[in-house]
Amino acid sequence: MPPRGAPAAPVDPVLDQTSPFYVHPNDGPSSITVTPVLNGSNYHSWVRAMRRALGDKMKFDFVGGSIPVPIDPFDLSLRAWNRCNMLVHSWILNSVS
Repeated sequence: MPPRGAPAAPVDPVLDQTSPFYVHPNDGPSSITVTPVLNGSNYHSWVRAMRRALGDKMKFDFVGGSIPVPIDPFDLSLRAWNRCNMLVHSWILNSVS
């Protein structure tokens, strides 16, 4: 235990459940089911369902662009960002007919 008043060690964002980089062990490419599936004529209902699903997983900001791509190739969050970005792409592609 660090001495009182000492700065806390940084928490790895991949392990921090409040971080958008956190991916639950049950989250995989097919773990989100969005209904209705986008078919060309139901965009408005599909996008509401997709926003809700991504928000539930704390991943909507990847689509919204407010989580920038880390540009430093040595930044440890780059790998986490790429993993989450690919996962979000899979969720979106799996919800389009």
